[in-house]
Amino acid sequence: MNDVRSPWTHASRRVKITTTGVAVLVVAGVVAGPAAFGDNATPPVKVPAAEVHKPSAIPDRILLTPTTTPATSQKVTWRAKAEAPYAQAQFMEAPRALGDVAPAAGAVTSVQAEATNSVNTSLGYASTYHTAQFTGLKPATRYTYRVGDGTNWSPWTDFTTAAAELKPFSFIYYGDAQNYIDSAVPRVFRKAFADRPEAKVVVNAGDLIDTANSEEQWGQWYQAGSFIDAQVNSISVPGNHEYSNGLSNFWRPQFPYPDNGPGDAALKQTAYTVDYQGVRFIALDSNVQSDAKLMAAQTAWLEGLLKNNPNKWTAVTFHHPVYSTTGSRNNAAVRDQWGPLFEKYGVDLVLQGHDHSYGRGNKTENRKSVTTHNGVTYVVSVSGGKMYALNNGANWTGNGAEPVANSERTQLYQLIDVEKDQLRFEARYANGEHFDGFTVRKNAKGEKTVNEIRTPENSVGEHVTVDKTKVSNRLGTVDVSAFGYDPGESATVSMRRTDGKKVILQLPIGVAKADELGRLRHTARLNPLTMPKGTYVIHLESKNQKITSPVITVTN
Repeated sequence: MNDVRSPWTHASRRVKITTTGVAVLVVAGVVAGPAAFGDNATPPVKVPAAEVHKPSAIPDRILLTPTTTPATSQKVTWRAKAEAPYAQAQFMEAPRALGDVAPAAGAVTSVQAEATNSVNTSLGYASTYHTAQFTGLKPATRYTYRVGDGTNWSPWTDFTTAAAELKPFSFIYYGDAQNYIDSAVPRVFRKAFADRPEAKVVVNAGDLIDTANSEEQWGQWYQAGSFIDAQVNSISVPGNHEYSNGLSNFWRPQFPYPDNGPGDAALKQTAYTVDYQGVRFIALDSNVQSDAKLMAAQTAWLEGLLKNNPNKWTAVTFHHPVYSTTGSRNNAAVRDQWGPLFEKYGVDLVLQGHDHSYGRGNKTENRKSVTTHNGVTYVVSVSGGKMYALNNGANWTGNGAEPVANSERTQLYQLIDVEKDQLRFEARYANGEHFDGFTVRKNAKGEKTVNEIRTPENSVGEHVTVDKTKVSNRLGTVDVSAFGYDPGESATVSMRRTDGKKVILQLPIGVAKADELGRLRHTARLNPLTMPKGTYVIHLESKNQKITSPVITVTN
């Protein structure tokens, strides 16, 4: 298929177009209808929010939220004007066809809503949310469901249960939507879903909306996600904009997350955990930084989850960043209480929002090479249209961390692909262009490397480390290490002598192979018969990299 993108142009002549008996003129690129010529047509008026978002008996705002057993159960929440005794859902294993093809007898299971909660809104009506739970499901199985009142139903919609063990899957992560939810955010959500149509989870790192109890903004957020919310599990945390004299009245009716958090009622459904197909997702509420009791409760609970974690991968999400990317923000309580636990227990991803820009980095002490570290990766991102300027990484570098990639005045979405031994992370702009990415590799011992996505620029240069820079050629040895390889990739090890950019002598001294983490370790033994004294570099050449060491002086 050809992807032809025509440039925008201005019309240079008048073109008369006739459609259903009405003349329309295109003049200088502007479409002019009858109203432009003094007709008696009534100018359009903005449809009131109360009319746009008013509920009816037809279900809307349908959203999947995970249970503690996502391989065998599923929760769904929706809004509709329905009395509690009638609110219900139906589900069955996804058939090959519906419509003229009726489900087999006994195939459909009906369940009554287990909760119904109404939220009084500022638009003059109540929004009533219902929650149903499907149980007894089969792992890794596609189901179809609908919600309603027995007479008025939503369309049938599919979802797939989690596998009972670690299996490859993808999830999507967003920073703050918050602003321009009805105009700029929908294209981000839709492009992310187009790129990962089989994603199983969407992580929202807070500030989904701007005003905690705005019925209009919550309606816009659901419209932006559209059908995606009904077939992909949401793992969301509240940001500061979900709070206004307390947690948003909408939060718990909309997001009935597992009640498995620290145990304090104030943190119910804002701090929780879900194990999904080999990933432990941990949601924290960073809005309570000034409450020592609630922070201590979350910190103790967090350590328990990290210490006793049977999952290969761990992703933690909350709103206020450990290392802020903008302004003079400084979330010391978050950094001092949670940061050490992330490092101690080897969390893989920390996914945050709040700063309306992009930042990605790690603790400086974990740097292993130009392209590799072996610690926690911290990410801040934004999906909405409000932007803040970067602060040159001051909050990172001032606290022992390094910003590796950042961006301002951009909307982004993040795609995370989970495999048995590898996790791939990519940030893309709203138009789908690649911006940033890295790969995390982890072995059975829990050791890992975090590697930049390979580019022509970062696969050359001085990336090799050595244990000494002066060595005798009388059977001397140099221990060589390097990173950034594919698992099992082989590299030729040579001693090179150069005159400026020109190689004047190259002596192969061995072949080395990278391990499952892309680490290469090799002891290079010098040959006194062929290696005269002088200065050299060790050169490693493989399919993907041509990298060198610092200068080594060879003596007699």
